[in-house]
Amino acid sequence: MGNTFKTGLLLGLLSALLLLIGQLLGGQNGLVIAFVFAVAMNFGSYWFSDKVVLRMYKAGQVGSDHPLHQMTARLAQQAGLPMPKVYVIPTDSPNAFATGRNPDHAAVAATEGILRLLEERELEGVIAHELAHIKHRDILISSVAATVAATIMMVASMARFAAIFGGFGGRDRGDSNPIALLAMAILAPLAATLIQMAISRSREFAADRRAAQIVGSPYGLADALRKIDATARRVPLDANPATAHMFIMKPFAGRGVAALFSTHPPTEQRIEKLLQPA
Repeated sequence: MGNTFKTGLLLGLLSALLLLIGQLLGGQNGLVIAFVFAVAMNFGSYWFSDKVVLRMYKAGQVGSDHPLHQMTARLAQQAGLPMPKVYVIPTDSPNAFATGRNPDHAAVAATEGILRLLEERELEGVIAHELAHIKHRDILISSVAATVAATIMMVASMARFAAIFGGFGGRDRGDSNPIALLAMAILAPLAATLIQMAISRSREFAADRRAAQIVGSPYGLADALRKIDATARRVPLDANPATAHMFIMKPFAGRGVAALFSTHPPTEQRIEKLLQPA
């Protein structure tokens, strides 16, 4: 319930930020156009994400004779989920992700590197984590957040032009403050990105906890996170930044200021929360 409330609050903040920009900008028609465009763009991404992302990483579907398929089938039954499609990604970097628009149209993908790296109980924790994302419909939540954040980016771009030309409506409008518009154009995308990242991090904590419930223990996933984190630093995944939030571990390293924009919480923090008594 805590994470549900937090996610709702963060989505509300994104929406409030969008409305604030619209009020300041004064260009309501432009705001509506930007919002409709963002909805259409992210609806397409949500609907076709499984095909696009799996093709992007050259993932190959495996059949019922593959050990990963058998493990996923067993865990999906324990989680009360329909059987997702199962894929293997041909890369040495250890990672995994889930995709698909809903539990009935879902897929789980794991890299060859993670299959070699982890013991069975650790891999079970990872697959259970991905099934938890499917059960929580996190792909829909991230799509909604991306829609609002993308709209904010577009409107902020409009605000930059408004600041240059003295606001929308030309010289007849005296209520547009170019300085305020310029400040909003700079700060709004930053705030939107941070809120979007906070939503993603919140969902990772929730998926970790649900994974422990599915397999009956948090220790396999905790050990898996340690191994993945250590190995991924040496063998990073050549991933598209737009898909970074989908993986169980951020595919590329980021420290200092860059860590603020990470789609994932620090591994140590995830393990600490995972091992806390319920």
